[in-house]
Amino acid sequence: MGIFPITIILAAFLCSIVAGFLFAFAIVTMPGIKCLNDSEFIRTFQVMDRVIQNNQPIFIWVWVGATVALLAATVLGLGQLNWDGKLLLAFAALIFLLGVQLPTLIVNVPLNNRLQALDVDRLDASALKAARESFEPDWNRWNMIRMAFASVASALLMVLLFRL
Repeated sequence: MGIFPITIILAAFLCSIVAGFLFAFAIVTMPGIKCLNDSEFIRTFQVMDRVIQNNQPIFIWVWVGATVALLAATVLGLGQLNWDGKLLLAFAALIFLLGVQLPTLIVNVPLNNRLQALDVDRLDASALKAARESFEPDWNRWNMIRMAFASVASALLMVLLFRL
């Protein structure tokens, strides 16, 4: 097996893990902490997000690795695939980059950082409520969008693998 199929397999695997991570947040984590009061919700999210922001190594390898593997596969695929395969791979890469990575950078991470900056012990009930209301709906909406795009990109990569 050559480097190109290995790169596609790695990209599909890592993109699928990213999709699964976003899926778990969408259907378990966020619904699970939704029932907490505002202070508990913010603290809980801060703790979870801090694990990621402190560069949890496995998370970083998967999140960044998915993008690197996908870009490497796309470049390698230019010389390896027919026109349909190139389109499929390019579409998967665009979907992942524009539908997962871009919203992460311009929406979810800034929302996370805004929540991280809060000192829960110094905020009154109305400030906690306002902070949560300005965070939770947007974060959840964009997480669902990222999850959908990551899933589509993973599925396209799997289709491509079956066609090799």
